[in-house]
Amino acid sequence: MPTQSNVTDDTSNPQWFQTTHWSMVLSAGQLNSLRASESLEKLCRAYWPPLYTYIRRQGRSPADAQDLTQAFFAKLLEKNFWARADPQKGRFRSFLLTALRQYLSDQRDWVKAAKRGGKLSFISFDEHSGDEQFMAGLDQTLNSEQQFDRQWASTLLEQARIRLRKECIASGKSHLYDRISLVGGDVESPVSYAVLAQEQGVTVSAIKSAVSRLRERYGELVREEVAHTVSSPAEVDAEVRHLLSVIGA
Repeated sequence: MPTQSNVTDDTSNPQWFQTTHWSMVLSAGQLNSLRASESLEKLCRAYWPPLYTYIRRQGRSPADAQDLTQAFFAKLLEKNFWARADPQKGRFRSFLLTALRQYLSDQRDWVKAAKRGGKLSFISFDEHSGDEQFMAGLDQTLNSEQQFDRQWASTLLEQARIRLRKECIASGKSHLYDRISLVGGDVESPVSYAVLAQEQGVTVSAIKSAVSRLRERYGELVREEVAHTVSSPAEVDAEVRHLLSVIGA
């Protein structure tokens, strides 16, 4: 898992930040609404697991939680809930949880969602993937909101890992990615550097440098994922610190 020290890059650049997903949604009044809608959809597809987890923690069955998650996202897109977000308090994570609470407080929506759940397909659930993620990340010592943040952080880190692996595959480094730990610092990978060096036909020093670069890139990607979910560069560092704290980094 990345640490605060290696989750750094140039996302503080205001020009770069204008293209992040949540910033684009919040500035939809000045941008093409289609682009804003596409950005919101990308965010929803990426970060549905925390919402599913939150709904399950309310005592709903796996099937009901899937239906409600689908219905909530459909309503979020159809009713332009994002227009209610305050650009000055613009973390997508906070907005999404607030909107979900409001949605679930309306018992009529629960009933409607249950009736039409089978017709919605906004998110592609594998048969048991949603509940497996829920059970794997469940911590009975956490309340629903804390569990939401824990699952949110885990999902964000997973998005960064997926992007990093794709980059490694494209550059022919997938073998190294699959054999190392992305934890930063001086911690050696599960397979010793000497073994990796022998497998790759390079020196141990070269392996250490390659691993260090991968970990650094992972930190950059985590920061980019965070930047996609907040409304200004000033919020990135605070959000990184918060998310790392909830997973015990």
